[in-house]
Amino acid sequence: MTILDQASRARLEKLYGDFSGTLIRAMRIEFVEATAERVVGRMPVEGNTQPMGLLHGGASCVLAETLGSTGAGLHAGEGRFAAGIEINATHHRSATSGYVTGVATLLHGGRTLATYDIEITDERGRRVCTARLTCMLRDVH
Repeated sequence: MTILDQASRARLEKLYGDFSGTLIRAMRIEFVEATAERVVGRMPVEGNTQPMGLLHGGASCVLAETLGSTGAGLHAGEGRFAAGIEINATHHRSATSGYVTGVATLLHGGRTLATYDIEITDERGRRVCTARLTCMLRDVH
């Protein structure tokens, strides 16, 4: 976790711990901002490509689901968790180097469901992918 302000860092550490053994760490996703209404993160293209050297579409989906699920988990609150139940993504263009940045924005935040719109762009601000994620919000047992 880099770039985050202290309050956001504390919220994420409470939600996820230190990310040990997670896909977040394996794909080198960094959080920039994290609130229930908006989560921003970035991920390197290098190491997250398909054999042709393009950003893997599945990597874009992982970034989108990570950011949306994080927002949903923050929205769910203490003693609750978020589980992704539906994601869709449209891949608009390829990325071959640098970082891609995702911005997840809350569309609906209810008691049992939260839906986020996620826009992923390259370093030139061009849209790489648009995704929508819906998470179920449940009590921790």
